[in-house]
Amino acid sequence: MNEDSMIADGARLDETSPIGADTPPAPRPRRGWVWVGLIPFFGFLSLFLFLPTVGAIRKAFIGNDGNFTTESFTAAITDERSAFINSIRISLLTAAFGVVFGTAVAYAAATARRPKWLRSAVSAFSGVAANMGGIILAFLFLTLLGRQGLATKILTDNGWDPYDSGFSINGFSGIMMVYMYFQIPLMVLVTLPAIDGLKASWREASANLGGTTFTYWRRVGLPVLAPSLMGGFLLLFANAYSAFATAYALNTQSNLVPIKISFYLQGDVTGRSPLPYALATWMIIFMGISMGGYILLRRRAERWQR
Repeated sequence: MNEDSMIADGARLDETSPIGADTPPAPRPRRGWVWVGLIPFFGFLSLFLFLPTVGAIRKAFIGNDGNFTTESFTAAITDERSAFINSIRISLLTAAFGVVFGTAVAYAAATARRPKWLRSAVSAFSGVAANMGGIILAFLFLTLLGRQGLATKILTDNGWDPYDSGFSINGFSGIMMVYMYFQIPLMVLVTLPAIDGLKASWREASANLGGTTFTYWRRVGLPVLAPSLMGGFLLLFANAYSAFATAYALNTQSNLVPIKISFYLQGDVTGRSPLPYALATWMIIFMGISMGGYILLRRRAERWQR
């Protein structure tokens, strides 16, 4: 065997040998198997969201005689008008205050250079506080601002009793104050990514063109943040409108729609009265409109965050 044939045989050996050969790409998983992991998710949604929603809507239009009727659906909005007004009012007010203060906190955390841990601390606290509702939060505020609360005693000993001024932790103003505890952090979580989307080059370009800070915010900053701010407002509105455990723990007689639904369901031992289901249907309508608007505005805001 001559030298040329040996070299040719070696080249063929190198080509067929796994040593030095290109590693074949790993087989990609079939997409059909990917959906298997979503079965528990959709099963959970079906059992605890879709089916109860459909059931509540169906029972809202079925009378005690088993026939279709819209009487309870219209009676819910007229007989419980004050509950709807209170729920809408507390939702609008807490959403408005949450947007203002939440955006201010988010902007301060996103733009502050020192201390460096401020942003992560604000983000971590907001993630916890936004989901801290219910009995624990109500007990915390009752301990501080209840009739015999720690903060109330301190203020009273210093010559001012907030309860003499009309404040009550169990009333409208007290429930609104407690709601702000989770509304503001929720807005912080919504607006932080939007504020990060404001590029420094935009401010520099505005300054180079002779624009002032006011001009920058009027023509660049606010238009970019507007979808996130409006979407955050709708999200906060829906969050406050559907809150139940916190208001119920503070005052079981609160004149709010979720409390009224619970009151009727507990009092109707037969389970045949369609009124609570009619109230729930109206609540679903309000929630659907709010969340649908939030999703649309969120998609619009994400264009500036890419």
